[in-house]
Amino acid sequence: DCTDDRRVSVYRSVITNTSKEMSCFSNFPFPEDFPSYLPHSLLLEYFEMYAQQFDLLRHIRFKTTVLSVRKHLDFATSGQWEVVTETDDVHESHVFDAVMVCTGHYQEPYLPLDSFPGIDTRFKGRYLHSQEYKDAEAFRGKWVLVVGIGNTGGDLSVELSRVAAKVFLSARSNTWVISRVSDHGFPFDMVNTTRFNHFLEWLLPSALTRRIKFRKFNSWFNHANYGLASTKSSKFKVIVNEELPFCLLSGTVVLKPSVKEFTENSAIFEDGTTEENIDVVLFATGYVFTFPFLEESVRSLFEDNRSLYKCIFPPLEKPTLAIIGLVQLTGSVMVGSEMQARWVTGIFAGWNKLPPPSRMMAEVLKKKPPVKRNPAERENLKMSFISYTDEIAACAGVKPSVLRLLLTDPQLALAIFFGPCTPYQYRLVGRGAWSGARGAILTQWQRTLKPLRTRVVDNDSKSSSSWCWMCLLALPVTLTAGFLLSKYPRPGWGLAQGL
Repeated sequence: DCTDDRRVSVYRSVITNTSKEMSCFSNFPFPEDFPSYLPHSLLLEYFEMYAQQFDLLRHIRFKTTVLSVRKHLDFATSGQWEVVTETDDVHESHVFDAVMVCTGHYQEPYLPLDSFPGIDTRFKGRYLHSQEYKDAEAFRGKWVLVVGIGNTGGDLSVELSRVAAKVFLSARSNTWVISRVSDHGFPFDMVNTTRFNHFLEWLLPSALTRRIKFRKFNSWFNHANYGLASTKSSKFKVIVNEELPFCLLSGTVVLKPSVKEFTENSAIFEDGTTEENIDVVLFATGYVFTFPFLEESVRSLFEDNRSLYKCIFPPLEKPTLAIIGLVQLTGSVMVGSEMQARWVTGIFAGWNKLPPPSRMMAEVLKKKPPVKRNPAERENLKMSFISYTDEIAACAGVKPSVLRLLLTDPQLALAIFFGPCTPYQYRLVGRGAWSGARGAILTQWQRTLKPLRTRVVDNDSKSSSSWCWMCLLALPVTLTAGFLLSKYPRPGWGLAQGL
């Protein structure tokens, strides 16, 4: 609940949109009695448990601000960095052999007032960025316009609809809305983020996979009828929100197109319609990432993550600076960031090796985006969760081999290929292997169901045995898939296609 303007905080009602089994540290499952989707208080409790389990707190200096990170005078030979910090108004200078910047990409609120004529000259109401939002109480009885239909805009529209007199939600892009609750009531990401589905996406034409996704999304409700998205659109985004469709259906939230301009108390939209008596405009327009503490000569080397080798290393003569978490994965960013950190620390320690600078630079130039767009649009950051995490895991020597496991442990191989791509898979082999990884994978569904078993009823479902038979029958497909994935990787497969 931080009030420091320099730090991003969350609203009180926020709940994770990736499930606990898909979001945990790879060697530390969430407690089995924790719900699958977590309020931020439980997520904080989990972080504290992790820090205690691995005795991390003695290595952390809290309430310390990094003021600057600059190359040391002998950086060309030593690769060292001079870091100036501030604690209780006291400045200190340190020299470090390597630096990891882990600030992520939700850093500085993006408030594009220039795109909304009249908002700061004519409009008499209040406007604010979603970073300032904590709860709905201050909006009770108000007419509120929410600008932006990302996950935050959807969440806040739903929450405000319970207390505000009227809520309008202005959307610019085609947006598909999915539920955290998927087939048979299991978490969406556990059902859909599997190596089998990933293989099918690689195998099938992108136009066909997009059509399949749109059909699945529309099986819940027709998005075109709600004004949210069209199947004819090639550019789209996906948000997670179970309640937004009902709010639209009940009229407690009204969807509107982009805002053209503001008058004293109204908003005029691109379709020519006007909504009067607007009291508050809430901009859910995202964030931009900045690294003001890095010296300009370093900042100028990268304008987005595609200017970084593997979205991590800027092109420096010594690879002793790593940017962690500057990706937006189609799964948990915590899992991707952990994998990045494991590989980077291996490099700093000398366990892992980087290719020559010339080869790294060639790869960076090949993947660099052609045009710089709206800084709040995160297309350049989007990456396929499995593709990217596997890529970094392979660099770190911890990527599991489904083919090898089929010969040595078929039960585990089938669970890895057809089941959810949970983080434990990256603790089966290599440095940092965890003896509990196999058990964690084979019991992940039980931990998902455990918090729901607060009232037990008879269940005649044979789903578990049916799943086993399906996996056994699909064994030839698994073998073929593993062979193709190892022999014929598709160029550019690391980029996300939709989800």
